[in-house]
Amino acid sequence: MQLSTIDWIIIGLFFGLTMLIGLYASKKAGQSSHDFFLSGRNMPWWLLGVSMVATTFSADTPNLVADIVRQNGVSGNWVWWAFLLTGMATVFVYARLWRRSGITTDLEFYELRYSGKEATFLRGFRAIYLGVIFNIIIMATVLLAGNKIAGVMLGLSPETTVLIVGIITVTYSTLGGLRGVILTDFFQFILSMIGMVAAAVYVLNLPEIGGLDGLLNHPNVTGSLSFFPDFNDPNVWVPLFLIPLAVQWWSVWYPGAEPGGGGYIAQRMLSAKNEKDAVKATLFFNAAHYALRPWPWILIALASLIMYPNLESLQAGFPGLDEKIIGHDLAFPAMLSFLPSGLLGLLIAALVAALMSTISTHLNWGSSYLVNDFYVRFIDKDASEKMQVATGRIFTIALMVLAGIVALFLKDALSSFNIILQIGAGTGLLFILRWFWWRVNAYSEIVAMIVSFIIAFYFETFYSGGLESYERMIIGVVVTTICWVLATLLTQPSNINTLTNFYKKIRPAGPGWNPVKSQVVADINLPPASNLGRQILMMILGVFMIYLALFSTGFFLYKRILPALACLAISLVLLAFLSVLFRQEFKSRV
Repeated sequence: MQLSTIDWIIIGLFFGLTMLIGLYASKKAGQSSHDFFLSGRNMPWWLLGVSMVATTFSADTPNLVADIVRQNGVSGNWVWWAFLLTGMATVFVYARLWRRSGITTDLEFYELRYSGKEATFLRGFRAIYLGVIFNIIIMATVLLAGNKIAGVMLGLSPETTVLIVGIITVTYSTLGGLRGVILTDFFQFILSMIGMVAAAVYVLNLPEIGGLDGLLNHPNVTGSLSFFPDFNDPNVWVPLFLIPLAVQWWSVWYPGAEPGGGGYIAQRMLSAKNEKDAVKATLFFNAAHYALRPWPWILIALASLIMYPNLESLQAGFPGLDEKIIGHDLAFPAMLSFLPSGLLGLLIAALVAALMSTISTHLNWGSSYLVNDFYVRFIDKDASEKMQVATGRIFTIALMVLAGIVALFLKDALSSFNIILQIGAGTGLLFILRWFWWRVNAYSEIVAMIVSFIIAFYFETFYSGGLESYERMIIGVVVTTICWVLATLLTQPSNINTLTNFYKKIRPAGPGWNPVKSQVVADINLPPASNLGRQILMMILGVFMIYLALFSTGFFLYKRILPALACLAISLVLLAFLSVLFRQEFKSRV
């Protein structure tokens, strides 16, 4: 594919603006570790919300959606739509608790919540496990998508793509810290969405597609349009709908949708001005992430079923590509190859923006673990602020190099998605309950982490049977949950002083802390705990509000105006009710 002069100008302007934002943010980023990793804890909710959305919109995301839609139709997206339940729980239950903790990283939580050497070990080990191993897998998956897009659209080798993206992303990430990441996220997200919408409009109007009417009535597409799977076939609806909604959302740890919050989402909440801004930022993120953003990807994926109905047609369309990277996820960049000059440059810049926003976040997030929870905690407790920032920049470069190497060995987005789900299977319930059940201790998390990883390693390395991915996930959930619950009951709880201090600081609601609450009941200055019942009600209302908004957008695109209006009306009513509850929740509270 040949890029015109205008394409290169657009791409050059994008890189230039990105670097300028990094340079601007670098003025404050180097002052302290809090500035570098938390942007001074004064970021407004709307900027944090956009940053969350930008981070979860990576170059691999539309590839993953294309893979899902081509193999399972629109309804196949329930494998990630189900994580909305996790997101709403984070919004209305956990966002305030995270911001209230006042910690620097979510791993610092371990020594706030647990006691003893086991808590110290857990914090240090998770810094390496998540900050290095897991983080590298995620970034490698993102780079894999970049490699495929660059191969289709630019004819670049994977090695060249990794080198170019790595150098540019590392440069502005190391310069600007989290502030630079968030500011570039805002710019990159706007560019990404403009590019995606423009691409979807152009693709739909290709003569071979024939507009929305041609798409919706094409025999290759009509069987893939439903929002829900075929409930007459349990082999379809059980793995695509039942398991994600009944099991996956609360039981599996997945980046950006962690049960109980965590990872880079927690990092954004911890950098908010206050608890209210943390809640509003996370709510905005979930609304944009689930209700609005997927549709351009879905439309392009559906159009690809007309242009490239199977893998053989993809291989024939791009004979120069290595066979090992030919998969259904390749259909998305393949469709973008039809774009004209100007729009092509905009789309390449948009995809690079999406890729870089995710990579930069994971670099800053991972290095925050390595500096705050490993280097300062175990190697140099007296490290100066400048030394911490310098160490964070070194770790940022190292993580990028390792992720680039791993990316060259991955094959496709969906298999990587399933591997990550399997590794986190069974740990989700623990991350939910540790806030509300005093008995959970560090050994609970250590056992859950080890068991889930061993099970995932076995299935991905040694298992050769016929179990489906969701069946393997359920086995992981059941075995891991049994093991960590037994570990909880068979080991001693955390020190009572640690537990009472945690309760005073966080004020978790519910009966799970009654044995500890009795120790601090005389503390008349302790603010009241949140109303957990109202928060759960808000979570449920938020879930239905956003799902209905998602369906309303889809129905409008399908030209089914009556159900579109009905879904929109109910969604707005729920929003009004939710607004009333939100004001009550924050009225006269800290």
